[in-house]
Amino acid sequence: MTSTPPGPRAPSQPPLRLVRPASGREDQRAPQHVLLVVTGSVAAYKAAPLARALAKAGAEVRVVLTRSAVEFVGPATFSGLSGRPVESDMFGSHAGGELHVALAAWADAILVAPATADFLARLATGRADDLAAATLLCATCPVLVAPAMHPTMWSHPATQRSVATLQSDGRCRFVGPVDGEVASGDSGVGRMAEPEQILAELLPLVTPQDLAGLHVVVSAGPTVEDLDPVRFVSNRSSGKMGFALAERAARRGARVTLIAGPVDLPTPPSVLRVDVRSALSMQSALHEALGPELRSADVLIMAAAVGDYRADAEHPTKLKSHAPVLKLALHKNPDILADIGRARTGRRPLLIGFAVETDSDARVIELARAKLVAKRCDAIVANHARDSLGQDDNRVTVITNETTEPLPRADKGWVADRILSFVAARLGDKGK
Repeated sequence: MTSTPPGPRAPSQPPLRLVRPASGREDQRAPQHVLLVVTGSVAAYKAAPLARALAKAGAEVRVVLTRSAVEFVGPATFSGLSGRPVESDMFGSHAGGELHVALAAWADAILVAPATADFLARLATGRADDLAAATLLCATCPVLVAPAMHPTMWSHPATQRSVATLQSDGRCRFVGPVDGEVASGDSGVGRMAEPEQILAELLPLVTPQDLAGLHVVVSAGPTVEDLDPVRFVSNRSSGKMGFALAERAARRGARVTLIAGPVDLPTPPSVLRVDVRSALSMQSALHEALGPELRSADVLIMAAAVGDYRADAEHPTKLKSHAPVLKLALHKNPDILADIGRARTGRRPLLIGFAVETDSDARVIELARAKLVAKRCDAIVANHARDSLGQDDNRVTVITNETTEPLPRADKGWVADRILSFVAARLGDKGK
């Protein structure tokens, strides 16, 4: 009895970067176009959460199913998730009869997930015998392929020749397959990568790298002022807006430092996180990140809800509750953003502040505009407490000396991208 040598590992290569042709969609508000191609594998069920995650990330998604994919997943599922008709027929909905050409021209990136051994072989030999293969043959945009098959199929020399051909042609980037259990119960390299990993590889391909080379510092979450070993004073900030800003800035190519108050949120990919607790510790961390004379950062976005007051001193033991009234002496914390605004001598760092209020919309904007002037910021993002604190979405108004731009209620990731588009435009106007 002979043992089978382990199959080849998933290919790796430097990440691609999308260079979009002139298409009239350069406005950062426009969604990026992702074509999701699903082939006939048991892993096709994983394509549904991918479609949903892409839509949530702000992409416009269209789906192509191969004939065999329809045996595993229904078109209605993807139509509901993408809001668009699902294509599978070469001569389907496109009136001109060249649907594969139209889809390839529409896409900013193509994701094949899952990709079977048969589909890889057809791609490698230039076959165009169905809509999916013909579209890939027409495509000039980045293509990300997530293979899924039995480990013995993945390790077969024919499959490896297909992969090598596609890599040497420079047309495809691969994510996975990974080592794990497959549908038959066997284990090995051949299992499709999880949707989260695929999404992490795909999103940079359809994200403008307009913050590349910049150092963006973001503060997020609340600060906490301890009264004794048990009690503290804080606020209701969840940190979600600041974390969304850090995540999207990193995705757009920035080097990001995230100064985070006490929150239970995962660190975004490629972000340097510094955890702090009090307002004074946040001030110290920000000074470290901004560097001498504020020269170490290009942008500061103060999304944190910094406490205005701290206790006179933290009591070393628990304060007893015998007295009917407890009086606390609170002292004003430094105004971190105002101090940085006064210390700035040039245009850098670009200063973006946040203003959360509880008044009418008109009054919220009025108060934010006063804060813009008082703290010498380049912009203030104004929002109402009920629209923002603890929520997954937000409704904000971006205020500058020249403009007042209200944004509709939307997912905080979407709002973060709009704020960062303002940052990119402002730095572009003034020169990076």
